[in-house]
Amino acid sequence: MDEIRSRMIELLPRLRRFAFALTGDKDKADDLVQDTCERALAHLDQWKPGTSLDSWMYRIAQNIWVDHHRSRKSHGGENTLDEVENLMGQDGRSVTESRLTLAAVTEGIARLPAEQKVLVAMVCVEGVSYKEAASILDIPIGTVMSRLSRARQTLYASLIEAPQQAAEPVAVRAASRER
Repeated sequence: MDEIRSRMIELLPRLRRFAFALTGDKDKADDLVQDTCERALAHLDQWKPGTSLDSWMYRIAQNIWVDHHRSRKSHGGENTLDEVENLMGQDGRSVTESRLTLAAVTEGIARLPAEQKVLVAMVCVEGVSYKEAASILDIPIGTVMSRLSRARQTLYASLIEAPQQAAEPVAVRAASRER
C-alpha cells in the first residue's frame, strides 16, 4: 500500500501537467489532480497490480474532467480574467509575443472536442505513446492517430487565422460576422 502511494506521489507532476492541458487553468488543474488522487485512493481496490498505475490515474483524471466538462456545459460556462504578472526586467515584446502565442494555442486547444483535447494532453503535453494512449482510452491506435491528426490540423488552422484576425480592423471583423 505504501509503495502504491509513493508511486502516486511520483506521478503528481505528470498528472498536474496533464490536468493543466485539459483545464487550461492552474487552479482547476490542481483541483482535478486532487479529485483524481482522492478517487484513486478511495477505489484503490479497483487497480490491478501489474497494470500501469499511470494509465489508471490518467483515466480517472480524464473521466472526472469529462464529467465536470459536461456538467459545466449543461449549466453554462464560467469566464475568468487571466492574472497579469509583473514584466519588469524582461523583454516586453518577446514576453508579449510568447504570451500571445501561448494564449492562441491554449484557446485553440480549449475549442477542440473533448476526445481530441484529451489526446493532445496525453500525447503532445505528457509524452504518452500512441499505444499507451489507446490503452488508457480503450480505443484503437488508428483512432488515436486520426484524432490527433485532426486536432493538430485544427490547431494549426486556428494559429494561422489568429494573426490575420488580429490584424483586421474591428469594423471589418464585425461586418464579416453580419453576413
